[in-house]
Amino acid sequence: MSNIKIAQKVQSLQSSAIRELLKHSKMEGVISLGGGIPNPDLFDREGLQIAMDNVLTHSWKDAFQYGLSEGNPELRQLICKLLLKRTIVCDVDDIVVTSGSQQSLDILARALINPGDVIVVEKPTYLAALQIFQLAEANLAAVGTDADGMIVDELEQLVKKNAIKAVYIVPTFGNPGGVTLSDGRRKQLVELSARYNFVIIEDDPYGEINFTNQTFKPLKAYAQEMNNTENVIYTSTFSKILTPGARVGWVVLPDWLKKAVVNLKQATDLHTSALSQSLTYHYLQTGRLETQIEIIRESYKQKCQTLSDQLEKELGDHLTFHKPKGGMFLWAKFKYEMNTTEWLSKTLSHGVVYVPGEFFYCNQPDHSTLRMSYVTVSDEHLKEAVLRLKRSLNELSS
Repeated sequence: MSNIKIAQKVQSLQSSAIRELLKHSKMEGVISLGGGIPNPDLFDREGLQIAMDNVLTHSWKDAFQYGLSEGNPELRQLICKLLLKRTIVCDVDDIVVTSGSQQSLDILARALINPGDVIVVEKPTYLAALQIFQLAEANLAAVGTDADGMIVDELEQLVKKNAIKAVYIVPTFGNPGGVTLSDGRRKQLVELSARYNFVIIEDDPYGEINFTNQTFKPLKAYAQEMNNTENVIYTSTFSKILTPGARVGWVVLPDWLKKAVVNLKQATDLHTSALSQSLTYHYLQTGRLETQIEIIRESYKQKCQTLSDQLEKELGDHLTFHKPKGGMFLWAKFKYEMNTTEWLSKTLSHGVVYVPGEFFYCNQPDHSTLRMSYVTVSDEHLKEAVLRLKRSLNELSS
């Protein structure tokens, strides 16, 4: 059947390159550095069992019933307490629970973006955010990043000449770049938002996965200090620190945006799964989350160190990268001209996959880049994956 019946904006929507690569990662003998999914071996099965038992013992009627579009009030209260540890002060009424932070971005895009509105993203940026903004028919612009995150001076030059609606950013342990926005640039970005009256969409899925002793204050917290809370929207999720399968995220909203987001939530799915919300609430009540986060941090930190050391040892003449301070990703760039999309077919024959960097750009992609995720791979396989990459390069030059 002709695709003429499909909406034009959907026809142009590209499948996620990462989802396509996951097919290869399931092949026997392949080591995948591709998919950015949490390590299932670290899911707190015992704690989730306790939580589910409590759901079925104490909350089963509510857990299997319709709920509020804004989300379970008790869960939102616990999210407020969690956010206070992140230096964000908010009330229950400021929070809408979503089906993962992906839905937060989708609803925010539909609430904020008119066709042709300029949305600024990092270069590179989160692939699924690009899909959402393209579907919303935004006009995408990009500014560069370095070891200190988004180059805000570059953004300032852009906003001096062009009216923009919003900046989308993953400031802490970003996906795909693995970089973290410096404190100075965080303040500068929030100040720019106030001066030029654009919205900041702060996406914070990875902030708890911190390999350092440093504290990285969210943009939302700086906005509260600088009296610019109306322009900064904060979204986060339990997917990376508890379980992605529950699909529980949230967004912290300014007053002017709440009604529109709640109305869109009602029109989208009525409410996030009441069962998932009840499970998350009862898990938080066990007090196990803090220990769980520490387990994840230590495991991912070790894996990141292993991959970084092996890349430096075996591929230091070929690749350059910034060692991540946290999160799930390492972003690398060849020191010479290389098309990593074309190279992927060669590395796949050696039994290793990654994500070519070009898919994370809204325009002018850098074909010499690649993203590697280390969190689901054993230390032994991380070392072997780098050796396979090295053998693939040697084969190219022979």
